[in-house]
Amino acid sequence: MTSEWVEWHRGYEEGRPLTERLRVVQDRIREALDDHPSGPIRILSLCAGDGRDLLGVLEGHPRAGAVRGRLVEQTPELVDAGRERAARDGLTGLEFVQGDASTTDACIDAVPADIVLACGIFGNISDEDVRCTIDHLPELCAEAATVIWTRGRFAPDLTPTIRQWFAEAGFSERSFVAIPDTAMSVGSHRLAVPPRPVPPRTRLFTFLPKAERPSQRPEARGTPPASR
Repeated sequence: MTSEWVEWHRGYEEGRPLTERLRVVQDRIREALDDHPSGPIRILSLCAGDGRDLLGVLEGHPRAGAVRGRLVEQTPELVDAGRERAARDGLTGLEFVQGDASTTDACIDAVPADIVLACGIFGNISDEDVRCTIDHLPELCAEAATVIWTRGRFAPDLTPTIRQWFAEAGFSERSFVAIPDTAMSVGSHRLAVPPRPVPPRTRLFTFLPKAERPSQRPEARGTPPASR
């Protein structure tokens, strides 16, 4: 039986709306890499899937050799696919970890990170857990780190509140892209306050049962790529 998330990744097939979200996420990653000072760049990707958002940027990027990254994903088929591509592309600084990205234990020894990817999470968890995750992000970040996130704008649209929560957690907004003709959006924020130490054994979020996820509301139907 095909995993739910393996099936979801088929939304990246050419011509489907998720490919446009991928392009926007990759543009934000590329900007963060280009803006980072010389020296090592540490990246953390939560619920990373097969890592194509990051791998697609690092392939051929002049800063690829400076990147050390941990990509955490629970689905073994996606982890295997990501590892194979990273090896094929010679991206030896990346570590794919099969595990649960919803607790800080998955991040120990991989933080503080200069770039944190929280893509495909906020549409699958409660509003309270979105707020909890944002509040804990300064503990995963290095000074002036960039966080890149995604969320569907299906009604009721939580993205204005999410952007406010980032501001309250000490982040300044770099960009917010509402992708035309879809419900998808991509945000990018920079940490503007001092980082905090990461606490062990702290839960950030819990994926809801599929029927209870915000992305599965009737208002979100017709835009399945926004479901992660």
